[in-house]
Amino acid sequence: MKAPSGEDYSAENTPQLTPELALANLQSSDLSLRYYAAWWLGKFRVNRPEVVQALIAALEDEADRTEMGGYPLRRNAARALGKLSDVSAVPSLIKCLECSDFYVREAAAQSLQKLGDKTAAPALIKMLDGGLGQAVQVPGRPHLTQPYEAVIEALGAIGATEAISLISPFLGHEIPGVQCAASRAMYQLTEDSSYGDRLVKMLSSDDLKLRRLVLADLGAIGYMPAAEAIAIAKVENSFKLMALKGLLEHQLTPELDALSVSDHAIQVMNLMDGLL
Repeated sequence: MKAPSGEDYSAENTPQLTPELALANLQSSDLSLRYYAAWWLGKFRVNRPEVVQALIAALEDEADRTEMGGYPLRRNAARALGKLSDVSAVPSLIKCLECSDFYVREAAAQSLQKLGDKTAAPALIKMLDGGLGQAVQVPGRPHLTQPYEAVIEALGAIGATEAISLISPFLGHEIPGVQCAASRAMYQLTEDSSYGDRLVKMLSSDDLKLRRLVLADLGAIGYMPAAEAIAIAKVENSFKLMALKGLLEHQLTPELDALSVSDHAIQVMNLMDGLL
């Protein structure tokens, strides 16, 4: 039942759940049922107080442990909590940033980004200790010492301007994904267009995965000057549409008159129409 990513399940070989059954399974002695239930509750946004509390409790699970010392259930629970929009999970997710499992720390940082609570800033900033000198690959593992992309993106999303001087050096990290995260966050924290332009330039990369990542970043920050570049990027239309949707959402803010649509919004909608 488990998928390597913890996110990909086939409808053909997974059980049909209800919120009540998923909550019960989350507290089952069967680790596979617990693992799947945590994913399911997040996937279907079952935002109930009892669900949030059960997922928070799962963040301290010791039973589901891999041979390499990972905590699969904790990972799924952390991911799920980020989808439920309940800030009561923030303190427990902050505690997860100290977990020995890299992927639990990554999932926690990603969820803190989604929850947008600035109280997480000090703990996230602490993960940047040592700067580029510490941001190296762990011997024998496919990841760096910390989930820098997730941490930096979270700091940008929550508006942690106090982290600007710590994030800036990561623009020069050897891994393009970390550079993207730093550019994204620096734009969010400074509104300096040069950081958005850095992302646009990366759309010319020969790496398709990187181009997809850049599109996601441009959409996340709503960088309007990138609209045309997004529309002609050498990436599948589905990725371009998602990025343009991000730009459009930044243009259609609740503060705007519901009857008025900006020229920028019209431009983005026309570009989206051309891709459909």
